[in-house]
Amino acid sequence: MKSSAPFFMVFARLLFALLFQGLLALVFFLRGDPNPIQTAAPWWTVYGSLVDFACLLTIDIFLRPEGLRLSDLFDFSRALLWKDLRFASLLLILFLVLGFGGGMVAGMLIYGGPPPAPMGGLPLWGALFSLLVFPILWGVTEQLTYQGYALPRLQALTGKTWLAVLIVAFGWALQHTALPFLPDWQFVLYRFISTLPFAVVIPIYLKTKRLTPFMLAHWGVDMLSVALTSFV
Repeated sequence: MKSSAPFFMVFARLLFALLFQGLLALVFFLRGDPNPIQTAAPWWTVYGSLVDFACLLTIDIFLRPEGLRLSDLFDFSRALLWKDLRFASLLLILFLVLGFGGGMVAGMLIYGGPPPAPMGGLPLWGALFSLLVFPILWGVTEQLTYQGYALPRLQALTGKTWLAVLIVAFGWALQHTALPFLPDWQFVLYRFISTLPFAVVIPIYLKTKRLTPFMLAHWGVDMLSVALTSFV
């Protein structure tokens, strides 16, 4: 394992998100759009799948020197399915509280009221893609990147669990400043603060060492978020 690999993956999703939003913004710019970055922003739940594929490919490349494959990071077990589902339902409640609660608190701190929504405003096909494809792919890849791949390797490299948790929590929250990226310091700060509370799930994972329930809960909260912002 290259010592830089897990550190890179902590920030890889941020970099890939900026890259693919930038490429889409370039397309809008070439078509004469006066505000290409803002126009590209609502599409993050669509081009986000490219972020996921880029992360999965990168992790797979990093795993090869360890003699591992991407599939080795998954811990799905039929024998533990019902137990995982019960735990995932509890995590889903926690994720909803952290997500909506963190957003409300951050909105009050930064905007003094409701924050701008980073989702919605897409045509029907984009909204359906965001509802049916984005949540499961995003939930699996995000959990795999931060908790399945980066966290245990940072523990091994630093020799300190608290430091590994801190690094992952910072990178995880920082990623959301590009989901989507807007050239507005208030929005960037809002996205960072609103997702910091999710750091509490990392010690829970370290206690359980079961990644599947976190993937299922992540899928659920993302699907609900898309449904509320795009269809309600």
